[in-house]
Amino acid sequence: MTDAPRPPNDGGEILAVDGVSVSLAGRQILDDVTFRVGTGEFTGLIGSNGAGKTTLLRVILGLQRPAAGEVRMLDQPRGRRNRSIGYVPQKVLLDPDMPMRARDLVALGIDGHRFGFPMPSKARRAAVDEMLRAVAADGFADARVGNLSGGEQQRVLIAHALISRPRLLLLDEPLANLDPGNREEIIGLLRRIATEQHIAIVLSAHEINPLLPVMDRIVYIAAGRAASGTTDEVVRTEVLSALYGHHVDVIHVHGRVLVVGGPGESGEADIPADPACRVG
Repeated sequence: MTDAPRPPNDGGEILAVDGVSVSLAGRQILDDVTFRVGTGEFTGLIGSNGAGKTTLLRVILGLQRPAAGEVRMLDQPRGRRNRSIGYVPQKVLLDPDMPMRARDLVALGIDGHRFGFPMPSKARRAAVDEMLRAVAADGFADARVGNLSGGEQQRVLIAHALISRPRLLLLDEPLANLDPGNREEIIGLLRRIATEQHIAIVLSAHEINPLLPVMDRIVYIAAGRAASGTTDEVVRTEVLSALYGHHVDVIHVHGRVLVVGGPGESGEADIPADPACRVG
């Protein structure tokens, strides 16, 4: 679908995704996906499980070659290695017995791509301490990462991704296994980072409501296609019905948004039905 008009952004364009399509094993995963992200913008990448969110992030990271279209970073073609992009993956298994402190994991974000052991330095330690403070993780900097709670681990992983000073931060379902309190804290932290450090953030999620207060833009994916714009521009009955290929209703209740399939529609199963994971 055509990208909706962008909200005003004085900081410049960071990411441009133009006409990206991906097919895997004969199945169309993404179909002509187009959107823009500007400096300091918080973008929610919203869609049900299997909608193509992770595949799209892999394309942006240069890990998946699209069948058509292109990705540009800072108006340049996206290369496979790009230090301008930070990434927090969906699943990171941290063994409680692994002798790595939170600060050690964050430090790997500085030079973990290089071979050998980094030489300790005051500047390196100061950079790690600064980033731990930025994500409010300095209180458990010397704890083993495997023993931290889910919310604490997310803070450390975000610090690891940010310490190389990227212009764009991608997060794949970072809220999935967090309780409501930790989820709200992580969202607030990311909003503050985007504003204060002028970093563009793209966060994938299957539920829109926790992100409503902080999103500047939404990229809503269904059936491999995407609609992009502000929440009011995209999360509308006519836009999402066109996206899903059948009628859906967008219902606003007590400050929340529900997206539900119309009665008797054969495609209703494509819309999450469990209220705990429903898009919106």
